[in-house]
Amino acid sequence: MKADNINVLALAYLGDSVYDLYIREYLIGKNIVNVNELQSESIKYVSAKSQSYYLDKISEFLTEKELDIVKRGRNHKSHKAPKNTDISTYKNATGLETLIGYLYLEDKVRLDEIMKLIERDD
Repeated sequence: MKADNINVLALAYLGDSVYDLYIREYLIGKNIVNVNELQSESIKYVSAKSQSYYLDKISEFLTEKELDIVKRGRNHKSHKAPKNTDISTYKNATGLETLIGYLYLEDKVRLDEIMKLIERDD
């Protein structure tokens, strides 16, 4: 399956799941075993606001191709943002999810590098 042939929102959908899995694995690896605490900690990474923040944080480390993928995800026409965030934040989060989905299909080594940059923030 070639990521370049997949709809942007499908890549974001996949990226959302992959991102969530990486974060859950990371938090469990920090020896957080209480489910309520895991949920509380994961929100620091998986909310649209957090994803937008992390996209800004890693942007300087992205290649031109990766930035293009982010822009494709961010610029895809969406009807409206969820009620708890503004449209700009939501679009940035979608851009990050699109990148994660793309890298999951095309370059898992690079995906690991990007996720390490995100995880290193705490």
